[in-house]
Amino acid sequence: MESSNLRKYLSDSKRIVIKVGTSTLTYENGEMNLARMEKLVRVISDLMNQGKDVVLVTSGAIGVGVSKLKLGSRPKELKDKQAVAAVGQCELMYMYSKLFLEYGHTVGQILLNRDVVENPTGKTNVINTFETLLEMRIIPIVNENDSVAVDEIESETNHVFGDNDTLSAIVATLVNADLLIILSDIDGFYDCDPRANECSKLISVIEKITPELEKCAGGVGSSRGTGGMVTKLSAAKIATLAGINMVLANGDNPNIVYDILAGKEVGSLFLAQKSDS
Repeated sequence: MESSNLRKYLSDSKRIVIKVGTSTLTYENGEMNLARMEKLVRVISDLMNQGKDVVLVTSGAIGVGVSKLKLGSRPKELKDKQAVAAVGQCELMYMYSKLFLEYGHTVGQILLNRDVVENPTGKTNVINTFETLLEMRIIPIVNENDSVAVDEIESETNHVFGDNDTLSAIVATLVNADLLIILSDIDGFYDCDPRANECSKLISVIEKITPELEKCAGGVGSSRGTGGMVTKLSAAKIATLAGINMVLANGDNPNIVYDILAGKEVGSLFLAQKSDS
């Protein structure tokens, strides 16, 4: 089946989770990219006005905290990272709240740790919170709770959620999303690292994640974030096995979300796996 035919159903997505990384939210110098944030907020507000449910998973607490405190570089000590994350999360939510309010929408903050969603009671409470916020037409804004989550910010590996890519996929399963969109600093999933290989080709549609495909996943992308292709593939596995389509695309212009929902050939679509039952 042609790629365009596989994409045409994306416009039917009623509940969408959008994940943005630090590299999308900040400039190379670490300062907040307000123009891009404003565009993202406008797109999400417009989707809400269409009657869709949208959950935003955002990175950037530590990066924004570094900028707010004029530190010049990311701290190395764990306690310093956690303190900077606490400051940055406040600033991040202030900006989101302010921008969304300009478009007539209210936001609610949800900070998650893996132990919460792995605990049956905690998981139920989180799901109930998401559902209530969405019923009230409030946009949930989700982040890892960096001020208490030790493993990810200390080792920058997969010990907590495996970066916010994996967190976004878990959130998509919690809210029974139809579509997960990960906005990154790369155009999609390539057969090899496009930063190192000029002959690399973008894979438009991925019907199944194979061992060969996993070998294509290279290292990290931007120095300002912690996620690379490995975490994006991990997110795709979680989402697609739960019956959720996932699109990985470049977040330089958040209007790309419209193109994704219109079924245009942008980014890489990881197709939801059909249940055998």
